[in-house]
Amino acid sequence: MGTSNSYGGSGGAKPLIPTWLSDGGGSDSPQPAPAQQPTPGSDGVAAPLPGVLPSVKGVGVPAPPTRPPVPPAGEARRYTAARNNFTRFVSSGGRDRRSLGRALSQYVSSSSGGSRNAARRMAVSRRSTAQLAGVLNSAIGGNAPAALRSVGLERLAGRPIEEIFLGIMEVVCPDGGAIDDSIAREAFVETIVDLAENGITDFDALTAAQVQTILELNVAHAIEARICNDIGAQSINLPQDAKEAADIQAQLFEYVERSVSDAFATNQIGTTMTHEQVTRTIDSVYEQAYSILQSMAEAEVDRS
Repeated sequence: MGTSNSYGGSGGAKPLIPTWLSDGGGSDSPQPAPAQQPTPGSDGVAAPLPGVLPSVKGVGVPAPPTRPPVPPAGEARRYTAARNNFTRFVSSGGRDRRSLGRALSQYVSSSSGGSRNAARRMAVSRRSTAQLAGVLNSAIGGNAPAALRSVGLERLAGRPIEEIFLGIMEVVCPDGGAIDDSIAREAFVETIVDLAENGITDFDALTAAQVQTILELNVAHAIEARICNDIGAQSINLPQDAKEAADIQAQLFEYVERSVSDAFATNQIGTTMTHEQVTRTIDSVYEQAYSILQSMAEAEVDRS
């Protein structure tokens, strides 16, 4: 994967959930109140405003802004066990399924702090998936031109589906430079690659079943990219044989795809849902997918 080759992996000491990563994708920092004009005191000198530190000459000095508390640093070695087991799986040529199970189970439970935290770390991907769902749902039933117009892409009406999806990608997950943005875009590109293989070739004739498939692929590729960057950034390149490397990645994706498919089975995206309902459903899909992934991985360890 392009992302896994370009990033050295997450540092264990980083906080599990950075302060800038709010669920809404915006800043959690309180906004300063509008400036007020000071009023003169009885001696003609302006009295200090609440929250403003007075100076000896009566000139107000703004108080330092309130900031959210700095989250505690993560355990520096929290990725070590998962990375070691994933490396064993890769080094075995994909035959050591128990090591893969251990790696994925440890990744969700220990490295990420559970399925909820793992999903929260996917804020950018969750947001882009929800926005993609909104565009695709509005295109069902012959409404493709209106759906494209709603996101400023009317110029792409009638164009090949791959070209349309590249345009949608630039709208819902523009290139921001951060690893989270790269993961969202990587998932989008991988989804586009998979369209033809899944028989999805006509944007004007999208069906509800096809939209479901596209969303499942997008979530699965996003989670796969996150895992590769966190615990497989180096080991995924170990196999010298291209076929062996492809088989190893296919096994990882199969695990993730099955967990995502199961999560979507209980979280259907309806065409009449509001944006808020779609967002909540996608959030639930990501969290449940990680939970199911952990359970499947633990079952693999017990079975092997």
